Amino acid sequence: MSGLLALLDDVAAIAKVAAASVDDVIGQATKAGAKAAGAVIDDAAVSPKYVQGFAPARELPIVGKIAWGSIRNKVLILLPLALLLSVFAPWLIPPLLMLGGGYLCYEGAEKIVHAFGHKDPHSKASGDPAHLEEEKVKGAIKTDFILSAEIMTIALAAIETDSLWMRALVLLVVAIGITAVVYGAVALIVKADDVGLFMAKSGNLGLTRMVGRGVVAGMPKFLFVLTWVGTAAMLWVGGQIIVHALGQLGWHGPEDLIHGWAVAASAGVADGWQGIVAWVVTAGSDGILGFFIGLALIPVVAKVIKPITAAVLPA
Repeated sequence: MSGLLALLDDVAAIAKVAAASVDDVIGQATKAGAKAAGAVIDDAAVSPKYVQGFAPARELPIVGKIAWGSIRNKVLILLPLALLLSVFAPWLIPPLLMLGGGYLCYEGAEKIVHAFGHKDPHSKASGDPAHLEEEKVKGAIKTDFILSAEIMTIALAAIETDSLWMRALVLLVVAIGITAVVYGAVALIVKADDVGLFMAKSGNLGLTRMVGRGVVAGMPKFLFVLTWVGTAAMLWVGGQIIVHALGQLGWHGPEDLIHGWAVAASAGVADGWQGIVAWVVTAGSDGILGFFIGLALIPVVAKVIKPITAAVLPA
């Protein structure tokens, strides 16, 4: 009897450790995911454009294909690379973060420049629908790979544990959780107009039909706002990553300067608003910095990186 009680006691102790480990993994994954929020917002804002122009019946299958590609990107490629980096070359994480931040700044600035100077080349679709769908999915997965790399690198930098297995579990939870959130949101966004149309046509109540018509009328405006929110998030997160990474590399000047501006701006504000004002000033400063970094990178990408990439990679 005493042996059975001892065994049950050991099982209870193991269960407590396991529960604590699960709580720790979920807590760290939540914290790491929050750090990558800007890149996540951008991912959710960018993805719906790849479904535009297709028949409604193909929208969810396309989102599913992109989501599955995103999971493969994160779990099979980026997670092992992140763990290898954390073990063998942790000093590479800040420079890689800066590269990712620079990419986000470039993308954000290029979107603004194109919005005011050029039409979106993806706005019209033509050709064989099956081939076009395949090309769109491939393009979306390539874009997702860059954003996923940024998300996983930010998450890795936010994990506070020396255990390799704990880092792996946290990154796995982040990878699956963020992919589910992003592409779940994308699925809801791309089908919202169909739901609204159904409500407008088939609703039994006048209120239901009115809400349906409102959804149909409002979705284009919502997508427009979402695009600009994603662009702002790109610039904010890109600038923030670069400023923080420079601090990790020993140059604290930009970080201290922006912090000083935030403190000065919030000094004369009522207590309940000080944190909000400080955040707005910090995020705005990071975003403005990110925009100018992106502007500087546009000619570099066009005249140096793209020609080199075209020469090295097969067409």
